[in-house]
Amino acid sequence: MARRTKLEAKVTRERLLDAAEGLFCERGVTRTSLTEVATAAGMTRGAVYWHFKDKADLFRAMCDRATLPLEAMFERVGEAAPSDPLGTLRVLAIGALQNLAGDPRAQKVFEIVFHKSELVDELADLATTHRRERGVCLAQIEDIMRASAAAGQLPADLDPKLATQGLHALMVGIMHEWVLDPSAYDLHEAAPALIDTYLAGLRHGPPRRRPAVAGPGTNTTAA
Repeated sequence: MARRTKLEAKVTRERLLDAAEGLFCERGVTRTSLTEVATAAGMTRGAVYWHFKDKADLFRAMCDRATLPLEAMFERVGEAAPSDPLGTLRVLAIGALQNLAGDPRAQKVFEIVFHKSELVDELADLATTHRRERGVCLAQIEDIMRASAAAGQLPADLDPKLATQGLHALMVGIMHEWVLDPSAYDLHEAAPALIDTYLAGLRHGPPRRRPAVAGPGTNTTAA
C-alpha cells in the first residue's frame, strides 16, 4: 500500500508539472494561477499545495525536471581536461546547443523561462538565485579561458572575462531566437560551425587585456 501511495503521489506531481508546463507556455507564468494548474491537471488546488509550496516552487520544479542546456553545460565545466581546456569547452558548448535541439521538453521550458516569465514579485527569489549561480558558472568558464591562454590555445593577452561574456551572449542569443522558430535552421547540424566561428575569432582577433598604465612617479626603467 505504501509503495502504491508513493507511486500515486509521483504520478500526481508529474501531472501537475505537465499542466503547469502547458499553461505557462500558452499563457505565461504570471497570468496563470495555481487554481488553473490544478483544474488543467484534473485536481484540486489543495493537491498543488501538497506537492509545492507556491508558484515559485512549482516553477522551479518544472525547470529542474527539464535539462536546460546552459545549466547542464555549466555543471560540467569543471570536467575541462587540463591538457585541452579549449577543446573540452568546445565540446560542452556544442553539446549544449545540440541537447536543446533534440529535447522538446527543454525547448518548451526554455521558451517559458526566456519568453513567458517575469522573475519579479513571487518569482523574485528565483532571479536572485539564478544570478548567483550564473556568476559562479561564468567564473568557471573564465578559468577555462585563462587556462586555454596559458596552454597556448588562445593568445596570451586574451581578456578571459570578455571572452567568457561573449561566448555566453552568443549561446543565449542563439537559444533565445531558435526556440521562437525551430524551423529556421537545423540547430543540431549548425552547432559546431556556430561555436567554431566564435572560437576562431578568439584565436585570431580576441578581446585583449589592456596593458597596465604606470602611475605618476613610477620607475619604468629596467633594472
